[in-house]
Parts: sequence; C-alpha cells; structure tokens
Amino acid sequence: MTKPFSQACENNKDPILQKLAPFLADVAQVLEIGSGTGQHAVHFANAMPNLKWQTSDLRHNHDGIISWCEEANLTNLTLPVELDLNVDSWPVTDIPAIYTANTLHIVSMTLVEQFFKGVTAHLAAAGKLAIYGPFNYQGNFTSPSNAEFDAFLKMRDPQSGIRDFEWICELAEQAGLALVQDHAMPANNRLLLFKR
Repeated sequence: MTKPFSQACENNKDPILQKLAPFLADVAQVLEIGSGTGQHAVHFANAMPNLKWQTSDLRHNHDGIISWCEEANLTNLTLPVELDLNVDSWPVTDIPAIYTANTLHIVSMTLVEQFFKGVTAHLAAAGKLAIYGPFNYQGNFTSPSNAEFDAFLKMRDPQSGIRDFEWICELAEQAGLALVQDHAMPANNRLLLFKR
C-alpha cells in the first residue's frame, strides 16, 4: 500500500523532537496515542534509540502506521496496538510516558475527559505526559488561523474544536500531573509537558 503522508507531520517533527528529546531523556518507553500516519513515531524512535516507542490508534489507521514502521525497521519501534478512548482498559499499563499530537481538538470533549481517565489509570507513578496541538488561552484564539481552523473542525464535527489550555491543565491536575513546560511551537501550536 502507499504510505499515508501528512505534510503537517513533516513540518513539525523536528521542532517537536527538539523539545521532546530532553524531556524523555530518562524514559524507557513511550505510548503514542493516535499515531495517525506513523510519521512522528518513525522520526522520534529513530532519533531516540534509548526508548521503546509504542504506536497506537483505532484499528482502521493501523495499515498506514504498519507500513511506516516496517519500512523504518527500527528495533525500538513497535507495531500499533488498538486503543479506543471510548474503552476504559488500555492495551498497555504502567506506562513511563505518554505522547499525543493533534488529537484533543479532533475528539469530543467527553473523549478528552476519557483520555485523562486513561492517563490516570495507566501512567506510571512518576510518569510524563506530552500533548502537542493548538490551544486557546482564557477562551481566546491565539491567531486568526486557529479561529478559522476551529470553525472548520466544528463544521465537520460539532463535538470537536480547539480546547482551552486551562481546562486541559485542570484535567491533568485531576490526573495527578503538574505542568512543567508550555512551549510555543510553529504554526500557532503548543507542546504541553506534564509530570506526575
């Protein structure tokens, strides 16, 4: 099959890696939630051979992720497991670190809450969480392009939309996590780093 490709992933993989690598320097395993095309997984696993990168997504996205993984042929990159935020039990438990990119504005608010329920249950005691994507601050868009993007998301699915940074931090706090860094990223995105 033709490998799926996201230009956004191609554009943001290096800026994310720059911030992610020091944050994950002492971590042995990362669970990526919503691996999408698989591009981030390949790039990050290749750049951080010290950790095992576990891909995951809904079943219908697995073929594309597998094609990227198999072509990369990295010993520290594992084929995707099925992870559905609607389901409480995750296929991996006691995870040292969780990474997700461009997911929380795609899923419903209920599934964002489910995501944090899963983090609460499955992240290790001293675990780390990294979330990449666009966020609003004090209910305001950070750019006109983000406002347009939010309108596009809601037109496609009224349950989706750019989330408030403060709400995400509140959910993280309920999951026993503290924000350690909020990095400004290209294209009006952020990288939020939390520790338990």
